[in-house]
Amino acid sequence: MIEAVIWDFGGVLTTSPFEAFTRFETERGLPADIIRRTNAANHLENAWAKFERAEVDIETFDALFAAESLALGAEVRGRDVLPLLQGDLRPDMVEALKRIKAQFKTGCITNNLPANAIGSRSGRTLYVAEVMALFDHVIESAKIGLRKPDPRIYKLMVETLKVDPNNCVYLDDLGVNLKPARDMGMTTIKVVSADQAISELEAATGLVLR
Repeated sequence: MIEAVIWDFGGVLTTSPFEAFTRFETERGLPADIIRRTNAANHLENAWAKFERAEVDIETFDALFAAESLALGAEVRGRDVLPLLQGDLRPDMVEALKRIKAQFKTGCITNNLPANAIGSRSGRTLYVAEVMALFDHVIESAKIGLRKPDPRIYKLMVETLKVDPNNCVYLDDLGVNLKPARDMGMTTIKVVSADQAISELEAATGLVLR
């Protein structure tokens, strides 16, 4: 029996930043996937991890990311990567979330950046706030100093929602972030596309979500 559906935000309720990374690399003549490879190297303690836990400021992140990417073949400034992160909200996923909320508890665990690290586009912030209001509880890495895939962040969510992890569904676009949830007993969905994710979510919950 499902009690709760827990969501990642970026790449799940929004389009993936990976497309923007690829465009940026192509335009600058950078090695393919240099940004993703930099993010993946030493992923628990690299510049990205430290920034998402709010352990470093934007200037330090910028310099650390530049050094880490240079070690992998080409320097990319951290500041240049930040604007690439703002994906567009996926209306069909937001609709699925609204239908889920009518039946189950909802949570969001997001690895995010300190406030104002990216800035905001006009009108987008209000829309995102409306979506975030659909969650019973939101955990932001930069606010609590923990980030996925640290198992403690998932434990904190189920304790706050007062649910059994065996009765939860968790959606994320990164496999490394799904593993701890799966190890706790959650049903996990790797989001490749909105259509695929909604189909799997319908199967897991028994609801019609579109």
